[in-house]
Amino acid sequence: MPLPPLELVIAAPRGFCAGVGRAIRIVELAIAKHGAPVYVRHEIVHNKFVVDSLKAKGAIFVEELDEVPNGANVVFSAHGVPRSVPVDADARGLEYVDATCPLVSKVHRQAERLVNDGRHILFIGHRGHPEVIGTFGQVPVGQMTLVESVADVAMLDPADPARLAFLTQTTLSVDDTAEIVAALRTRFPLIHAPRGEDICYATSNRQEAVKRMSGQCEKMLVIGAPNSSNSLRLVEVAERSNVPARLIERASEIDFDWLGTPSSLGLTAGASAPEVLVREVVALLSTRFILTETIVQAAVETIEFKLPRGLAA
Repeated sequence: MPLPPLELVIAAPRGFCAGVGRAIRIVELAIAKHGAPVYVRHEIVHNKFVVDSLKAKGAIFVEELDEVPNGANVVFSAHGVPRSVPVDADARGLEYVDATCPLVSKVHRQAERLVNDGRHILFIGHRGHPEVIGTFGQVPVGQMTLVESVADVAMLDPADPARLAFLTQTTLSVDDTAEIVAALRTRFPLIHAPRGEDICYATSNRQEAVKRMSGQCEKMLVIGAPNSSNSLRLVEVAERSNVPARLIERASEIDFDWLGTPSSLGLTAGASAPEVLVREVVALLSTRFILTETIVQAAVETIEFKLPRGLAA
């Protein structure tokens, strides 16, 4: 039987963002400089393939600093850590490198300034996400309140509505966040907004690409980890555009019964997923379909972040 044709609509940009690439490079350079093992607090980025690749090079991943032996070298993940973590590392004499994405660090500094200005922060984000935990850990307890939905806005009872500000997690749904911000502005007209967009450029660009693709594909595959916020948001964006979508970590997770034989299929990858996984999916699809690849370009990304001092490029 001849293979059926399939137009594969591939998002651009997709996959690694500058912050993820920088964080991975930091771990690799730390291993090269100090030798294995180098400990990494939390997954450096939310992707099993990347984590396993770094483990093979000599990285050991831990959830808490007390799992790191004295005298070891440590890297903090791209999601950021509470202020107490580097303080504890200093107290134990651990040598560490902070791989926090610079765009997350920007939010941290904004939080500090707002609290110093006497404002209470309403932080839009997902409970339990490492980035949220890290951001809350930048300010004294009680100076920040988590807002996860429009419904949460109605439940807020601030002590001084005139001294409020809001910040957001960098990997949220652009549309969901806009709705929450609109609700905050309506309820608290004097609320202070951040100077620039907190949702990072890579998250916004990948969501925009999915929106542009949605009219050209019957179904969509999103490559990313189930604990990757930005990858989960891509699935949501597709489904809001009436395109059935599935999150997969590897090509082996494609459910061909679900996929069927569509005439067109969208493919994208979250900001923590390397391009090699995209090509892996394309290779497997090519064993079942005669592929024609089409690129949908939403933006061209040229941003690069400097490495920390002390690590040779």
